[in-house]
Amino acid sequence: MKVLVIGSGGREHALVWKLSQSPRVDKIFCAPGNAGISEIAECLDIKADDIDALLDFARYEWVDLTVVGPEAPLTAGIVDAFVREGRRIFGPDALGARLEGSKIFAKDFMRKYGIPTAEYRAFSSYMHAEEYVRLKGAPLVVKADGLAAGKGVFVAETVDEAISALRRIMKDRVFGDAGNKVVVEQCLKGEEASFMILTDGKTVVPLATSQDHKAVFDGDRGPNTGGMGAYSPAPVITEALESDIMQRVIKPLIKGLSKERINFRGVVYAGLMICDGRPYVLEFNCRFGDPEAQPVLMRLDSDLFDMLKATAEGRLRDVRVSWKNDASVCVVLASEGYPGPYEKGKVIRGLDALKDSKDVVVFHAGTSLNNGGIVTSGGRVLGVTASGRDIASAKDNAYRAVEKIHFDGMQYRKDIGDKAVRRQQAVTLERT
Repeated sequence: MKVLVIGSGGREHALVWKLSQSPRVDKIFCAPGNAGISEIAECLDIKADDIDALLDFARYEWVDLTVVGPEAPLTAGIVDAFVREGRRIFGPDALGARLEGSKIFAKDFMRKYGIPTAEYRAFSSYMHAEEYVRLKGAPLVVKADGLAAGKGVFVAETVDEAISALRRIMKDRVFGDAGNKVVVEQCLKGEEASFMILTDGKTVVPLATSQDHKAVFDGDRGPNTGGMGAYSPAPVITEALESDIMQRVIKPLIKGLSKERINFRGVVYAGLMICDGRPYVLEFNCRFGDPEAQPVLMRLDSDLFDMLKATAEGRLRDVRVSWKNDASVCVVLASEGYPGPYEKGKVIRGLDALKDSKDVVVFHAGTSLNNGGIVTSGGRVLGVTASGRDIASAKDNAYRAVEKIHFDGMQYRKDIGDKAVRRQQAVTLERT
């Protein structure tokens, strides 16, 4: 079987890595890929949003399954284009991708189908949005309506911060057309978690739980990023809470998609805030999380190709998914200045020392080849992902591996997994 993976980040490297372990996969292509992906797949000089070129390639090479990693091609309708040509592809159509492509659409959808979420108002006028912020008071969360690579969300503790966020989004246009409209919503307090499922529109298969770290600095300080690290499982999601999430979030979501006649065959990623033990949806994404995919896929004990192919074909009911009992932690190594401006072309050293490690996989994100060496080419550069018997040991393994890697300006958080370790320690004390 031939597989085409679309994208160039750490998530796509993790997908290629896991797909390469399937005995049914003979050849993997990746468009455009990165330096790490090029070691296990054939990288193509095709951009992830060049739908026509991707479709032409899939037809020419008789690709058996195309897997879409990032959100932009999904919202642009790549699945619709492939399906029209009879090509098998994993991911939701353009209507389904609106769950991520428009915060307003997602919030309205949640309100319509009774999915718990924060109170909100949507605005297309800066003046009306500012007036509402001054009237409502802080804290508030201000979100660009469209896609902003995970950086379009601002948690404002003061009115001035909220107005500054509105100005950046709607007047300074830092996110372009994604900021034509905004959502201003209630600021929920609690603990965040990521809950991903596979669905073919009928059957739902929950994936292993995980937790992301959005802020750039330790202690959840600083601006939001695409994600500075993640771990799996997430101890905050107990069996009882997972059941509650399925009942209060996932079940009405699937019912709503069906009623709206949305053909959703892919991943639904619910970004949750757990408040007093109850789940509230912060946002929906329509693809694997990044960096959550890295630790989650490292724990997967089933054939990923079978899972994705069955989802695309509408027969997910035939698939049984199993997970390893260990834990996994991913630490993102980023360029200096990220999530703001950063320099590229920094030589990365130390990767060879980790190639034969059984417990560590270094997933590439913003990397490229230069004169035979590997250099930085993005904000998030590498995702150092390690397994262990629990979160604490996986964290130790990950950070020991991080110490072996270096590039000029390398920055990373030192506290990935600390919340989970503290929670596990607290549970142990209660039992004793």
